Amino acid sequence: MFKKYKQKILLSIIAGLIVYLGFSIYADFDNLAKAVVSFKWKYFPFVLLLSLLNYFVRYLKWEYYLFLLNIKLKKTNSLLIFLSAFTMSVTPGKLGEVFKSYLLKEENGTPISYSAPIVIAERLTDFLSIVILCLIGAIVFNYGRVLIIVTGMVFVIVIILISYRNLSIKIIELISNIKIFEKHVIKLRNAYESIYLLVKIKPLLVVIGLSVISWFFECIGFYIVVNSFTETLEVSILSATFIYAFSTLLGAIMMLPGGLGATEASLTGLLIYLKIPEALSVASALIIRIATLWFAIVIGIISLAIFQKRKPISEIQLEENKLYP
Repeated sequence: MFKKYKQKILLSIIAGLIVYLGFSIYADFDNLAKAVVSFKWKYFPFVLLLSLLNYFVRYLKWEYYLFLLNIKLKKTNSLLIFLSAFTMSVTPGKLGEVFKSYLLKEENGTPISYSAPIVIAERLTDFLSIVILCLIGAIVFNYGRVLIIVTGMVFVIVIILISYRNLSIKIIELISNIKIFEKHVIKLRNAYESIYLLVKIKPLLVVIGLSVISWFFECIGFYIVVNSFTETLEVSILSATFIYAFSTLLGAIMMLPGGLGATEASLTGLLIYLKIPEALSVASALIIRIATLWFAIVIGIISLAIFQKRKPISEIQLEENKLYP
């Protein structure tokens, strides 16, 4: 079942192990091992709790979007579908989370073309919230401001263009004249109607507010990680917020599966920029990624198993060219 996607997830895990092996070599394995041992692991459950709070607030976003699109779903099923999509966290830009729409179709028949824009709206608001956190952290961290501002402007422009209904409809009509898109025009129109509702001013402000809160929880988690080694480190909450948010943004922009490599490299490099020893910098990056990315994937796998056991999913190939039936 879902053989192709299981293979992709497995390959991403192998890629992650290779990336972490490379960082271990870079930091010198012995020094890295000492750094990991010196970490005060009693604080790790608090970091995981902060990640759970991030997921909970993002679940509220999901529920809010379902409400806006008038998609009816039992809360338990909604939560399982939301969490199951975490198995796709290692896809480029997390766009594999359109898996939620597939599960939603299996649950209550909602067309994928109607619900998939939720994933797009989630990514847009996530990007904007992370940009906001970067700008807040940049108050004390003079780095990457041009990239942050340009990225933020790009996504604001995208949202503005989506909000111009007449222009968007005309674009869809032009696209429909292209032969390969001609038979998909109804699906494109349905998708646009959904995304248009989701990026109106009120929903947009509400969701961006929720997104800032959700991602700030993980920034706090990173702050705890960096300051939980036996060696005294002085990293402020603003600096930690910038480093984590900027690294997350960079990993997403690079469109690597789960931001693997780019996010860890940015976390490590920016900590070294603050004169933190290489081994401690690498250890901090690996520990926070375990508590965020890999923790989410484990939760996703467990949730998907529960969902499948409760209601077996039909054998439908999830080919990229069949994601929007």
